[in-house]
Formats: sequence, structure tokens, C-alpha cells
Amino acid sequence: MKIISIVISLLLSSVTWAADEKATDGIVTLKSDYSVEETADRFESIIQKKGLTLFNRIDHAKNAEVAGHTLRPTQLLIFGNPKVGTPLMQCSQSIAIDLPQKVLIYKDESNQVRLSYNDPSYLKQRHQLKGCDAVIKKISKVLAALSANAVKKN
Repeated sequence: MKIISIVISLLLSSVTWAADEKATDGIVTLKSDYSVEETADRFESIIQKKGLTLFNRIDHAKNAEVAGHTLRPTQLLIFGNPKVGTPLMQCSQSIAIDLPQKVLIYKDESNQVRLSYNDPSYLKQRHQLKGCDAVIKKISKVLAALSANAVKKN
């Protein structure tokens, strides 16, 4: 009996570790109550109202279709604000490879629509940013709020 308890404990801790590992992969993902198109439209509208610039909106599924392939609905929105991004690049220019910000909105294999974005804390670590904690904190809050508003029905 004691061996069974130990094995169960080990299995449960492995599951917890695997879930934590997935949660810390540098990507924040939320479930959406809307279709991919509606979620993307909502996100675009929200960022424009907040004075952010939408640089591009890429419909990967449409591009796949043009190439003769199929892909579940998948859209990428590229957006930002140089007033916020420039200070990050002043801390470490390599972060420019991850800017402007992006959100990926897609329908997964279980037909759940999801919105994902790079966790700013991960970007801080990835680019070894020093002296940008306040900016990273602000971006984290803004991305969380924008995303939450885009995916949830009131």
C-alpha cells in the first residue's frame, strides 16, 4: 500500500510539474467566448481605442488556402506603441526581434478559440533586460487587460 501511495504521489507531482512547465513556456493563453474573427475584431477595436497602432493583421488560414492547404482559423495581429517599445530597446536592442507586440488568435484542435501572446516577463528574461522593470510591469498589465476584454463576454 505504501508503495502505491508513493507511486501515485510521484505521478501527481509529475503532472503538476508538466502543467507548470507548460504555463511557464513564455506564452500567455486565454480562452475566448467568440470566434477567431470576432476575437480579432474585438482586439483590434480595443487597441485602436487605446491609441495603439495596428501594424498588420495576418490571416494564416486564408494564406494557407491560397497555397492549397487547409488550416483551422488562425490570425495574428501585430501592434504596438513606440513610446513603450523604444525604452525596452534602449535596455536591450535584441528585444526588437520580438517587437512590435503580437497576439495570436486561433481555433485549436478541440474547436476552442484561444488568444495567446508572449509573456513580457519571459521577454525580460530572454533579452536580459536591466532597468526596465516598470515598463515590463506596465506592458504585462496592459496586455492582460486588452486580452481579457477581447475574449470575454460582458
